[in-house]
Amino acid sequence: METIHVVDARSLQPPEPMELVMEALSTIKPGEKVQLLLYREPYPLYGILQRNHYAHQATLRDDGTFEILIWEEIDGTA
Repeated sequence: METIHVVDARSLQPPEPMELVMEALSTIKPGEKVQLLLYREPYPLYGILQRNHYAHQATLRDDGTFEILIWEEIDGTA
C-alpha cells in the first residue's frame, strides 16, 4: 500500500506551503509520496524539486485546487 503524506496548504500564504512541503519531504521514506494541495500552481517549487531529485505530477481539480504529488526519483527516473 502506497503511503501519501498530505500537506493541505490551501489556506496558507507563502512561504509557509513551501516550508511545509520541504519539511514533509525530509521525513518521507523511499517509496512514499507527498501530496500538496494549493489554490495556485507553485511554479518556484518545481525547480527546487528538480534540483533535489524529486519528481512531481500536478493536477487541477474541478474546485480550483492544484494537487501536486511529489516523490523521490530513484536512479534518475520518476
